[in-house]
Amino acid sequence: MKHLQAKLSVFTFLLLAFTLLPFLSRAASILIPMDDVQKDHLKSYGIAFLVLRNGDEVDWLLNYRGGSFMMKYDKKTEDECNIRGVSYEVLADAKVSEIVNEVGDPSVNMDLVKLQKPPKIAVYSPKNKMPWDDAVTLVLKYAEIPFDVVYDQEVLAGDLPKYDWLHLHHEDFTGQYSKFYVYKNEPWYIQDKKVQEETAQKLGYKKVSQMKLAVAQHIRDFCAGGGFLFAMCSGTDTFDIALSAANTDICEAMFDGDAADPKAQSKLDFSQTFAFQNFTLDMNPFSHQFSDIDVTQTRQVERTRDFFTLFDFSAKWDVIPSMLTQNHEKVIKGFMGLTTAFDINKIKPGVTIMGEMKTANEARYMHGEYGKGQWTFYGGHDPEDYQHNVNDPPTDLSLHPNSPGYRLILNNVLFPAAKKKKQKT
Repeated sequence: MKHLQAKLSVFTFLLLAFTLLPFLSRAASILIPMDDVQKDHLKSYGIAFLVLRNGDEVDWLLNYRGGSFMMKYDKKTEDECNIRGVSYEVLADAKVSEIVNEVGDPSVNMDLVKLQKPPKIAVYSPKNKMPWDDAVTLVLKYAEIPFDVVYDQEVLAGDLPKYDWLHLHHEDFTGQYSKFYVYKNEPWYIQDKKVQEETAQKLGYKKVSQMKLAVAQHIRDFCAGGGFLFAMCSGTDTFDIALSAANTDICEAMFDGDAADPKAQSKLDFSQTFAFQNFTLDMNPFSHQFSDIDVTQTRQVERTRDFFTLFDFSAKWDVIPSMLTQNHEKVIKGFMGLTTAFDINKIKPGVTIMGEMKTANEARYMHGEYGKGQWTFYGGHDPEDYQHNVNDPPTDLSLHPNSPGYRLILNNVLFPAAKKKKQKT
């Protein structure tokens, strides 16, 4: 009898163990790897953003497998990964603890940053159709990250404080219509100039250049108050040029109806700018260049050699640039734009250069602080279109789901969601 009871006890124990096994080893987290095993890096950011929108946190594992994301297990999140074609791994508690310990080890260049609140995103873009696309708008749509479109009227009405993150792309804040005067007879140029002039008059400005300056100053104040600014292409240098030229006229008559100030160069105020100083304006209205900040017209770089390198930062000490440079590749193929790259000699001290082509003495990707806010400037027009021309079709990102150049844009999108850490430096 005792022998039978013992057998029954063992049987009962085994039955109970097998019954409880699924619960004891149940999934605790989902890991979205961001190394080379990931099928769609760009949509992975969309999953992270979705989790944040649903009220949950996301752990951003800096320098762990390309900057992976980890979140608590949820069947809906897993289903969404499958629907969107995002690679993921289901982890038990023991594996999660192992990863957290590995990332937290003081001897390794990794860190864990908690993402908590999804930023509210605005894209500064004209309402009328222009004959070019916007890389940020393209990737936000592809990653399924929601955003609002704002333009001069919304900015000047004081709408920017409603948002956490603002993007500027190929806009010209100097009022020279991107210096596309050679296209003056094209229907899109005529229409854009007409719309801009009518808007300026409606808002109480005599010139488009005056309206654009006021817009730039509102954006400056948005950043100073704690906003995050991300600019690409000519949205970078023309923003700083406009701020520096607040007390002079740099537009020739074909742009604003009267001649530029012949002493404009000497009246520039570099104390007003975010990133650049000691630059020289290009006052030729037929030139596509605004100043010698941009090196598009002077760089001697063949396409086969056009790459820039991301800097390695200490994840535990330089958390912000580490977040902004997370990638599965450190060497990024170059791409051109109305503004392609920045002359390193024109960059202010204190600006953090995050990507550069050292042999050409040019910076492609950089970051800084302004007031309570932060900004990032990224040279070039489209990371997967080497030389985008007017009327070229938009890039199909389904053909580039693992684009390291586009990943840099999305790093900036998620960056404002990070929980603030006490500065170590």
